[in-house]
Amino acid sequence: MTDFTLRPSQQAILAYTGGKLGISAVPGSGKTYTLSALAADLIGRGALGPDQEVLIVTLVNSAVDNFAHRIGSFVQQRGLIPHLGYRVRTLHGLAHDIVREKPGRVGLEERFAIVDEREANFIRKEAVNAWLSANPVALDDYIDPTMDENRRDWVRRQQLPDMLDSLCLAFIRSAKDRLLTPERLRRRLDEAPAPLPLAEMGWAVFTDYQRALAYRGAVDFDDLIRLSYELLTGDADYLERLRFRYPFILEDEAQDSSDLQEKILRLLAGENGNWVRVGDPNQAIFETFTTASPRYLRRFIAEEAGFSNDLPQSGRSQPSIIDLANQMIEWVMTGHPEPAVRDALSPPYIQPVPEEDPQRNPPDDRSAIRFIERKFTPDEEIAAVVDSLKRWLPDHPDWTVAALVPRNTRGVELINALKAEGLETHELLSSTQSTRAAAGAMGNVLAFLSDPQSSAKLSRVYQVWRRQYRDEAEQVAFYRHLSGLLRKCRQVEDFAYPATSSPLPKSGEGLGVRGDWLAGIAQSEADEVVQELAAFREVLRRWLEAVTLPVDQLVLTLALELFTEPADLALAHKLALVLRKAADDHRDWRLPELTAELGVIAKNERRFIGFSSDDSGFDPEQYKGKVVVTTMHKAKGLEWDRVYLMSVNNYDFPSNQPYDNYISEKWFLRDRLNLEAEALSQLEAALASDEYDWYAEGQPTLAARLDYVRERLRLFYVGITRAKRDLIVTWNSGRQGEAQPSLAMQALAGWWNVR
Repeated sequence: MTDFTLRPSQQAILAYTGGKLGISAVPGSGKTYTLSALAADLIGRGALGPDQEVLIVTLVNSAVDNFAHRIGSFVQQRGLIPHLGYRVRTLHGLAHDIVREKPGRVGLEERFAIVDEREANFIRKEAVNAWLSANPVALDDYIDPTMDENRRDWVRRQQLPDMLDSLCLAFIRSAKDRLLTPERLRRRLDEAPAPLPLAEMGWAVFTDYQRALAYRGAVDFDDLIRLSYELLTGDADYLERLRFRYPFILEDEAQDSSDLQEKILRLLAGENGNWVRVGDPNQAIFETFTTASPRYLRRFIAEEAGFSNDLPQSGRSQPSIIDLANQMIEWVMTGHPEPAVRDALSPPYIQPVPEEDPQRNPPDDRSAIRFIERKFTPDEEIAAVVDSLKRWLPDHPDWTVAALVPRNTRGVELINALKAEGLETHELLSSTQSTRAAAGAMGNVLAFLSDPQSSAKLSRVYQVWRRQYRDEAEQVAFYRHLSGLLRKCRQVEDFAYPATSSPLPKSGEGLGVRGDWLAGIAQSEADEVVQELAAFREVLRRWLEAVTLPVDQLVLTLALELFTEPADLALAHKLALVLRKAADDHRDWRLPELTAELGVIAKNERRFIGFSSDDSGFDPEQYKGKVVVTTMHKAKGLEWDRVYLMSVNNYDFPSNQPYDNYISEKWFLRDRLNLEAEALSQLEAALASDEYDWYAEGQPTLAARLDYVRERLRLFYVGITRAKRDLIVTWNSGRQGEAQPSLAMQALAGWWNVR
């Protein structure tokens, strides 16, 4: 089939002929290769009939492309026709296939629509804001009672909307994973023995959200999964046809499976069917406030699989990094001071590959692993990493290198510092710097056009128009002075469209015409200032006169004057399409609402698909000599020669110790409650049939801390196992200066230093 030498553990998996098989695969073990090879082998050995396919289910679209390419290559090497005999789908893609065949059976029109994540977010936020408008003080009992009324009002306006939007996202997804509709949930809430205010709020937003989807004749991705399950359980003949069509099911990334995903694949496989589940419970890093959990794969391997195999060998990392990762597993299981989280990591331990393996481990180099235990402020940590890279990069032009951060905002700060030093970078964040800059520039102009009486926004528009002056030493003072003058313009109309038109006077030739702001300041300002403002006024008038255009045409008109780089113009075109879609979906929206969408992209709060290979996959080998900056979550599945793990402190990686703080516990809530956890627990209580399962306030917050600690321990493990040769770990004291190095970092550093 291929010249690649199979390891014994891989050969054992390719010997599979049928039944239920569970596989734990360590980082870098070649699970994608092995699963692809198994699919090709099943096709090549004649295990399929003419109308049958091997079904491969994976997590993300980029993995779909990867699997399809690999399997097609393996099949072609056997002399068979590529693209036949297999189907690769995400769970959402599979659910879409299932529902699309029989939409009427689940109450959908033949031409039903699917809203994407962006549109779903719009709809949900509208429902949240509507609920808050109708119930402005409904959650006051959860706000810190020591806060004065002015502060409480500020929290209601500035803090609650975003927090409740995140809460309702988790609530709606959890409800759908439990096969609930608003009507079913309403019945359970009516039967509850005591009030559940957070679940009531969640139900109200859920109801409005589903009503808005129904009005559009649409479903979201979670509806697709729920409806596909209902269709499979309600149509036995259809289920049997699908079981025949897919006699073998291969599931990748099974550690991120949800309860409903497991139920769907179990239905398709049948009681005695052929189902292979591959994953690494130690890399389950997406389950906090989602419906995913590694316990489903662990339970399947322990209790349900007819047999199981590990893929314990990895040629990715040098032996010392493997030793460190294995020590992380050992310390968590036996040495973590919180016994409840000792199940976060578990064997198999990583093993180096044999000497004859074609993907041999890099040479052992203990000195290439460094824990920087010095206390840094956040800015000092960035400066230290940038300085290290400046010294290291010139001698390693053919190496790959990444800086991994816990959150996107930290990545943006690092990118800015790297670029200030002239270091080449590549971003794998929610949106790239160029996208954020283009969206921010466009958003500032649209914000002024939607509120043309604001002198502050007028000043920002000038800053956008002349943004290149910020980086030109000889122009900075001039740029700041002009910005300040415009900010003092009390009547913007007197600048843009003065009451009387007359030639601009030269400096010292009089006060000018009443109502002409520019003429009025000409007496005291230099000619170059007056002429610059006159040029800006002409641009401003063109933009104001274009405001009657449809929003996509307006954006493209603005882009022609704002941008010159092809990439920025291409991004502006895509931004125009996004706003056109938003305007079509929301006929009542005007410029303020449409501008807010650009603000979300500019602030890095949502991924915006641009024009790069990142959209369908990412290959670190294409960026040798450049610093890749990404989050630890997004780095999963990738590898680099040298890796910096940053911000490994007890805020980003807590351990349930008395001095730890938690990102989901907001400062403005009483008793440090985690309202997302409390709401989901109230949802569970509404469904409970046993009085002993009833909701107790505060207990879900404590349980959520433990779940978060587990997830962050696995995230640290994922970060360590991204490194092939060099690993540098740093921490910072946080914005308040109170953070400490994470307990896991301290434990590993202590073990490493005495080893």
